[in-house]
Formats: sequence, structure tokens, C-alpha cells
Amino acid sequence: MENKDLKIGFDNIIKGNKEWMEFVKNDATGRFQQLAKGQNPEILWIGCADSRVPANELTGTKPGEVFVHRNIANMVIHSDMSMLSVLDYAVNVLKVKHVIIAGHYGCGGVAASLSRKQYGIIDNWLGHIKDVYRLHSAEIDAIQEHDKKVDRLIELNVQEQVFNLCATSIIQNAWKERNDLAVHGMIINIGTGELIDQHCTFTNNDELGEVFAYK
Repeated sequence: MENKDLKIGFDNIIKGNKEWMEFVKNDATGRFQQLAKGQNPEILWIGCADSRVPANELTGTKPGEVFVHRNIANMVIHSDMSMLSVLDYAVNVLKVKHVIIAGHYGCGGVAASLSRKQYGIIDNWLGHIKDVYRLHSAEIDAIQEHDKKVDRLIELNVQEQVFNLCATSIIQNAWKERNDLAVHGMIINIGTGELIDQHCTFTNNDELGEVFAYK
């Protein structure tokens, strides 16, 4: 590489991997050898792509215990085949018991959706968050401080994405077959590390409304 900084950055990645390999080699529990044979996670985490919100660290779980999908602002969009594929595999093959939609305070994607500025192709993705604002504009517009507006939209966005997830045929068909699947909404406070329950857990489609609940 001609760029010195790029070479240093890449070398650090390789160095970090070698340190990790040494840790795996010296681990006496045998868990990594077991993980090499397969995975059996109980949690599907749908979170933001933000580098500050790693699922395992936030939940105190080990490798192999959380199946993860991440995108800008932890969105559940019904035409997103990547998200749907992860969801289908997690629910129907891995048989996870908990699906967590995890937003976080200080989310740049949500903040950007409250502005009129153009950022590029991501504007089309942020349009889905603007739809959440449209549904709750009276409440959000009544908040005076901009940061608090963003925080409230972050909370409401998580709640809407939980609903969107529960409205998928994947989740609803799973509920027909089993009673051990829950969908939760949570907010991460990056400064404290706290996961804040948004009290919008669903374990069936009874509260989705007639139009959204499949027979």
C-alpha cells in the first residue's frame, strides 16, 4: 500500500486478529471448538450499524449467543430482503426465542431524518424514518429542544419497527406454531451502557389490529 496510514490501519487489523487467535487457542473452556460445529443463539438482535453499539457487549453475551442484523437506524422495512432473510433463518431455523429491535440515543440516522439536508442515496432510506415522524409529528413538534425531539423520535422509531416486525408473515406464522417467541423494543444509552426497555413486547398478534393480524 502506498498510503502509510492505510497500511498501519490494516496491519492493526491483522495484529488484532493474531491476538484473538491466541486468546482462542488458550481458552480452556472448549467453547470455541463447540462454536466451530454450529450455533444455537436464543436472541436475534436487529440494531443500528453505528460502531458504538455492539450487541454482545451490551447484552453480556458470548460469541454464538446472539444472531445479528444491523442497518442504518435499526429499520424493519418489509421489502428489505436482507433483513427478511436474516429474520427467517433466525426464527425458523435457529429457533431464536427473543427478537430485539435496538435503537440508541444519539442516532445520526434519526437526527438526519429530522433535517431537510440531502446526504446522498441514504436519503431514500431515511424516508422511512420521516414516515415515523409523520405519524407522530404533533407530539414531536411540541417538543422545544432539538436533542429531545431526536431522542423521542428514536424511541418512537423503535416502537414502530417492533410493530413492523410483528406484522411480517415470518413472525406471525411462527406464532401459529410456537408460544416461545417474543419481540422486544429497547433503547441503548451509549453513555451509561444501559438497555432501556420500551415496554412494547409482543408474544402474539392479538394487539396488532385486525388488518395486520393474519389468520
